[in-house]
Amino acid sequence: MIKDKRGNVDYDEQGSGPTVVLVPGSCSTGAAWRPVMAAWNGRFRCVTTSLLGYGGTAERRSTEDCSITHEVEALETVLHKAAAPVHLVGHSFGGLVAIALALRNKAHLTSLTVIEAPAVGALRHRRDDKHHYVDFLEITARYFAAFAGGDAEAIGLMIDFYGGPGTFASWPERVRAYAVETTAVNIRDWASAFEFALSPDVLASINTPSLVVWGEHSHPAAKRANALLSASLRSCLSVTVAGAAHFMISTHAQEIGQFIGSHVLRAEEQKLSTRQMKTDDVAA
Repeated sequence: MIKDKRGNVDYDEQGSGPTVVLVPGSCSTGAAWRPVMAAWNGRFRCVTTSLLGYGGTAERRSTEDCSITHEVEALETVLHKAAAPVHLVGHSFGGLVAIALALRNKAHLTSLTVIEAPAVGALRHRRDDKHHYVDFLEITARYFAAFAGGDAEAIGLMIDFYGGPGTFASWPERVRAYAVETTAVNIRDWASAFEFALSPDVLASINTPSLVVWGEHSHPAAKRANALLSASLRSCLSVTVAGAAHFMISTHAQEIGQFIGSHVLRAEEQKLSTRQMKTDDVAA
């Protein structure tokens, strides 16, 4: 745990090797990454945290101020404590926070991995993708109205939008209960996502080796938003995970671990190669 005057922030680490900071999505904590980390068998130094309002991380936002900057500042304290160049990995809303952190350019990132971020801002002003943006608007309006109307399980609408019909009902009771418990926090997450503007020019300013991942069976709007992210980032690879939907870090942990691990090792090799070139230049 990181003690901070603005509110504590979850922090845990295990393993050794290149430092990988893993940011979960909404309605979750750093524990969500355990299946992926298990696939690495201690190969990396894994640092996990939780977003604002989840786990032991204190909420810093208000109903009036849900800026994603608050999330970024909390995540920056995690990277500072990690005290190393990091490979930053974010799932879902955690992926959007990772992008926002990369755009601030205050932390040294060796690589960036984004797993199906709710990048609604990438769709907002694209005429050809208006229907995808409307899909996000409509599900959000239904979800918010259901919650305001007293539906305790309103968040199931959003979960099923991402994971497919029946996803929420298929979750273990304790997982559903935590999602229900943190619904008000998730609504703030969505406010953050909708106000976070993302244009191709803005995204092109990120020059970190990047990987964008989405599921074969994810909602078309989510897939399109992430395809636009991949096309806009300057140094980016993309992967569609066969048979997967949004919650792939649980359902397809082995494959996700392999994709992230390969990306991390490529970035490490690139870093060493660049360092060697600089050494050779000095020697010459």
